[in-house]
Amino acid sequence: MSRLRIFDDQQPQTPLSTHTEHAAITRELNKVGVRFEQWAANQPIAPGASQDEVIAAYRSDIDRLMAEEGYQAVDVISLKPDHPERAVLRQKFLSEHTHSEDEVRFFVAGAGQFTLHIDGKVYDVLCEQGDLIGVPDGTRHWFDMSEAPYFVAIRLFTNKDGWVANFTGEDIAQRFPRMTPHTSVTAGA
Repeated sequence: MSRLRIFDDQQPQTPLSTHTEHAAITRELNKVGVRFEQWAANQPIAPGASQDEVIAAYRSDIDRLMAEEGYQAVDVISLKPDHPERAVLRQKFLSEHTHSEDEVRFFVAGAGQFTLHIDGKVYDVLCEQGDLIGVPDGTRHWFDMSEAPYFVAIRLFTNKDGWVANFTGEDIAQRFPRMTPHTSVTAGA
């Protein structure tokens, strides 16, 4: 189940509010300029699928977003718990950073946790299959996939070089809850 927890950025122990209904998550994130949508993730794609297979399965949605928002590049990140570089990849995204372009992810399978640091609050968003999140450029955030990652996500970029992070050097990400291994996915899916 998708979830949004909102914290005061000085109080990582207790959320100010928690939302699990998509309409409430969308409403709260829209207030701070973050796009959150539920899409039909009805193509049978699992971690380990090739980038070409995933892009082909969602080509019409990708083309629509590229036309609407001017994205120039698309790729797929796909990880499962036995990936040999999972710890290195997890660490790469765990520190607070920004981008000079929107960060857009559509979760085709599995789950990941985006945590956004906006105006004195921390928005912890557990994204699951069917969730699309669009984090505006310049937004401080980090991403966690847990120590046992299980997800496939389509990433859209305006920069043809793809994912480029500007790390803030702040340690805030270390103080907030990490993602626990995802258990609501179907084994072997």
